[in-house]
This record gives sequence, structure tokens and C-alpha cells, in this order.
Amino acid sequence: MVAVAVQSPDRAGANALDAELPPYHGIALANVHLVRTAQEAEAAQQALLACDAIGFDTESKPTFVKGQGSDGPHLVQFADEARAWLFQIGPDSAALLPALKAILEAEGVLKLGFGLSDDVKRVRAKLGIEPARIVDLSTALRVPGQKHDLGAKSAVAKFFGKKLHKSKKISTTNWAAPRLTDKQILYAADDAQVALRVYRHWLALGNVLPPPRAPRRRPPPAA
Repeated sequence: MVAVAVQSPDRAGANALDAELPPYHGIALANVHLVRTAQEAEAAQQALLACDAIGFDTESKPTFVKGQGSDGPHLVQFADEARAWLFQIGPDSAALLPALKAILEAEGVLKLGFGLSDDVKRVRAKLGIEPARIVDLSTALRVPGQKHDLGAKSAVAKFFGKKLHKSKKISTTNWAAPRLTDKQILYAADDAQVALRVYRHWLALGNVLPPPRAPRRRPPPAA
């Protein structure tokens, strides 16, 4: 007998239909705010903390040397249903950190995204921020019998019947560049907003999230 590799129904279906799906139309460039000053950060904080849930993601400059660790995140992005805010993290971003901390540590706002494990670790390590109420939709949207986590592209195909364009060429660009291109800006903003849109649609279908886990406790300071 010859062994035959069998794809999971989720992946096989996505691959078969991917080319036939109409494109997903994401956020408009005019609705993306680049946060560069303390005043802009405070305005973003006020808008985002007024929401019950927001999209969240980060981007880091890729590494191409074996064993070299990332020093990201270099970009932290948030979105509500209509707008997105991009915080560039660099040598002059100290004025943005209080707003970032307030947003990410807010217990009253869900932060939704896909594959957020590394994002949270990098935010914690580099910025000293302990994100709260994180919901990783990659696992939260899994159904019984599903072997693989659900990515943003698969989720858009499954719930909206649309094709989310995820360019590897854009994802591996220099996210630490002082000036981001329009393509980078839209890629990052869509990554955050699409998570929120998928979540709202999933809720509308009658689904509910499980109770939140207890917040992570920080170790007491050394005596």
C-alpha cells in the first residue's frame, strides 16, 4: 500500500477555494493614524479605551542570521471598527510608552489578534508592559476536530468568503525603518483590524468566549 498524505479539511478547502474568492477590502489609508507624539498617543489612548474590544498586533524587523534574536517589536498597532493606530517603537518613542502601557494593560478592553504569543513576549521583554485581556483568535476560534490553529487569512475565507492578501514580501520588510511605506502601513493596520472584524462576526453567530484567565502575577521585588 502506498501512503498518501491527506490535508486537513480546513487547509484543503482553503487552498482549493483561495484563488476563486473575491478580495477582502481592508482599511483605507486615510483611516490609519501614525502615532508619533505624546499628544497623538493620548488621543489614541482615549479612543481605544472607549472600546470594549480592539484589534492588536505587532511587527518586528526580520532577522536573517541563524541564531540571531529579534529586538522587536518595532511597530505596535491597534484598531477599532473604523480606524487604526500605529505606534512606531524606536529610539525616540519614550513619549508613547505611557499610552501604550495604559492601552495594553487595560482590564476593561479585550485585545484581539491572531498568533499573539510572540507579540506578547516581545512587548513584555522590550517595553516592560504586561498585556491584559489578550484573546488569541488562532486558538479561540478552533472547533472540535480542527487540528490546526486558524490564521487571519483562513478566518477571512471561512467567515467572510473573501481572500485576505498577505504578502510575504511586505511582512519581511524593515519594520524598524523611520518612514514606513503605504504598503507597510496598510498591511499592519489590516492585521489588527481584521481580527476585530472576525471577532464581531463570530459573536454575531452566537458564539461566546470562555471566561478570562486570571491575570499573570508579577514576582515580588527582591528584598
